Amino acid sequence: MFVIAMAAFGAEEDDALCKMLGMPEFPLLSKDGDIIIGGAFSIHSQISKPSLSFTDIPEPLTLLFCVIFRINFREFRFAHTMMFAIEEINKSSSLLPNISIGYKIFDSCGSTLPSVRAVMGLMNQQEKTLGKTCSSQSSVHAIVGASESSSTIVMLQTSGIFHIPVISHFATCACLSNRKEYSSFFRTIPSDYYQSRALAKMVKHFGWTWVGTVRSDNDYGNNGMATFIAAAGQEGVCIEYSEAISRTDSRDKVAKVVRVIREGTAKVLVAFLAQSEMNILLEEAVRQNLTGLQWVGSESWITAGYLATKTYSGILTGSLGFTIKKTKIPGLQEFLLQVSPFQNPQNSVLREFWEEAFDCSFQPSLNVPKQCSGSEKLKDIDNPFTDVSELRISNNVYKAVYAVAYAIHNMLKCGEMVNQSCNRRDKLEPKHVSILTHLQDVNFTLHSGESVYFDENGDPAATYELVNWQRNKKGDTLFVTVGSYDASLPKGNPFTMNGINITWAADSIKKPQSVCSESCSPGFRQAVIKGKPICCFSCISCAAGEISNSNNSAECTRCSLEYWSNENHSQCVPKVIEFLSYEETMGAVLATFSLFGASLTTVVFFVFLWFRQTPLVKASNSGLSFLLLFSLSLCFLCSLTFIGRPSVWSCMLRHTAFGITFALCMSCILAKTVAVVIAFKAKRPAPRVPQCSAPFQRISVFTCTSLQVVVCVLWLTLAPPVPYKNVAYSAEKIILECDLGSPIGFWVVLGYIGLLAVLCFIFAFLARKLPDNFNEAKFITFSMLIFCAVWITFIPAYVSSPGKFTVAVEIFAILASSFGLLFCIFAPKCIKFEIHYFSCKNTPNIPTDCWFREYYKLLAMLKTTTTYKT
Repeated sequence: MFVIAMAAFGAEEDDALCKMLGMPEFPLLSKDGDIIIGGAFSIHSQISKPSLSFTDIPEPLTLLFCVIFRINFREFRFAHTMMFAIEEINKSSSLLPNISIGYKIFDSCGSTLPSVRAVMGLMNQQEKTLGKTCSSQSSVHAIVGASESSSTIVMLQTSGIFHIPVISHFATCACLSNRKEYSSFFRTIPSDYYQSRALAKMVKHFGWTWVGTVRSDNDYGNNGMATFIAAAGQEGVCIEYSEAISRTDSRDKVAKVVRVIREGTAKVLVAFLAQSEMNILLEEAVRQNLTGLQWVGSESWITAGYLATKTYSGILTGSLGFTIKKTKIPGLQEFLLQVSPFQNPQNSVLREFWEEAFDCSFQPSLNVPKQCSGSEKLKDIDNPFTDVSELRISNNVYKAVYAVAYAIHNMLKCGEMVNQSCNRRDKLEPKHVSILTHLQDVNFTLHSGESVYFDENGDPAATYELVNWQRNKKGDTLFVTVGSYDASLPKGNPFTMNGINITWAADSIKKPQSVCSESCSPGFRQAVIKGKPICCFSCISCAAGEISNSNNSAECTRCSLEYWSNENHSQCVPKVIEFLSYEETMGAVLATFSLFGASLTTVVFFVFLWFRQTPLVKASNSGLSFLLLFSLSLCFLCSLTFIGRPSVWSCMLRHTAFGITFALCMSCILAKTVAVVIAFKAKRPAPRVPQCSAPFQRISVFTCTSLQVVVCVLWLTLAPPVPYKNVAYSAEKIILECDLGSPIGFWVVLGYIGLLAVLCFIFAFLARKLPDNFNEAKFITFSMLIFCAVWITFIPAYVSSPGKFTVAVEIFAILASSFGLLFCIFAPKCIKFEIHYFSCKNTPNIPTDCWFREYYKLLAMLKTTTTYKT
């Protein structure tokens, strides 16, 4: 019923009165006092749809909306908790000492339309006429209620105009924290802003990434679920379906919602439902035998004892949800047990409560054969009304009443008078703006030690307990605290578990799994399936060089340059460092050939040294021959510097040693070849040729070698070779090699050796037709052909060879060219030594005659070509 005020508009209407159109609403429970606190509770939780024609006066509140035979014992306890708190305050000598508090309690039926009529009944007096004006104050100083967010919102839309404080014990919608719209609203229960986030963190904590949701189709459910879905998305949780139901929905619509839940693949159901919607959902769930789901509930129903019956236990056992901390209110149970229809025989709601509690009737009835006497004892029955083992929401009602009392206490400056009484000069008329101010500033502590205060939005501190539905040995359902959530703690750590074992759905001790796709193990990454939520994915193995070291990795992480993925792609391991070592077959073979070549050259050196006085050795320019053999030994040995782990010194030594030893070798051959060519090409008769003298030859060798030394010194000074980890060539391994530092230096060294080799080849070619008795020029020509062929083919092979094979190619070129010089130049001489030795050994004369005979033949040959002094 709405009030229409009729005021006078002129002097001729001075006798007009402010009248109420329609009948006044009367409270279900009331008591007079100096101060009146209103209450709105969902005492009847089932409603019927009215047929409003807007042509006739509506029926009274209880007849129109609330179904009389369905009383909510829990809400009835809330109402009596308010009455108990008021009685306790009236007996207090320190809180409002000389002030009495009364109450008016209306039934909001948990619906918006009855809530509007309830708030109008709270604001209005019961008189139909007020006088000549409609400027009278409200009949209540403050309102405690309602139990639903939607009911509270419609109450605020009316009472807020008059700044009447409304303190809710159970309205959790985050929208009510908007001070611009609801400036007169306070509550003693935390906002769903925190509860929804707590639920999302809890779901993520247990690894459930694929859940279904169902909500009340009202402000409480819609706002709470919207916040949960947003928070769940941030936690990586996906929603398979999101259904909404209302208590006024048809059975078919509720059945359709239950079928969606049954057919879903999610094993976890988040139910953000008010008690009335939870009731009708469970009734249909029982009909369709909906079992095996892990229920996650909001604070509205998670500790509702009346749901923990055998009818619903098979469905709800193992449920998890957040609720406010429970406490004890001394004296409340005794107060509740004293409730009797004889307290007020005319009160219909007390009689109704008694009939439903004891399943009897005060009036003879065929449907209810048992007749009530009124002398039954409440302590003899188990009833949610007298159950004070889980005082959570009841404590919120208790705190709300005390908050109003302390605000009025401070407003009246009680305790500041000489006799410790309150200032009554204002006749205790409601001053709602002043009460609002003092409510915002209240800060007191209850007998239990709990502090009560409001933040700037009228909200209390957000602390929750995580409760789990467990059965004891008797089969009774208990609400066991298994964790907590405190929004005041530092970010990232508000949710904690206390280590108590959890009972899961269907009394299972194994945690259910609720995922759209199975977890991706380490070494794999998630790949979103097109058209499906991000929680539905396929697992794809990480690419080479990438890893994932945890389950359900969204991306694979690339290993750093010096690391590579292991076989399972689960961790990065150091890359294999590759270089030509002595331990491997190729390195050992090359080292063996290198030592063999050096040893063979040493043997030849000692053979020549042993036969140094023979004409053959002397005719072969013994000085340069010994120097050539020495340089060849160094050429063989320098290849060893290319084998092994590259270091700063080995990198500088290998290329410079190679360049200098080969330059020395080519200089010796060039000096020998030039001397022979000049000697045999000189005209007769001619003086002694200075270019053929030993000093000149030594100087030319020294000069040619010194040029290479200068190049190497400049190379090492300006840009020396250094060890280098080549990670570009191979992704799986590191090639440890020597960086040339200056490629120009390397190619200049190699080019200089090539220049000397070409000169040697040219001069040897010019001397190829010398007499057969001195055929060393032919062998030098052939050796230079081999040398040049090796190093010409070396260049493309060196450039194209990968990793350690680059070094192997260079070593092979060094050994091949060295062996070519050794065999082509010195093998024929060694064969001659053997022939002469055996031929002279078989001569009956003195063996030395053989050497003299060959010696004189050689002298004769030389005399025919040029003039020499032997």
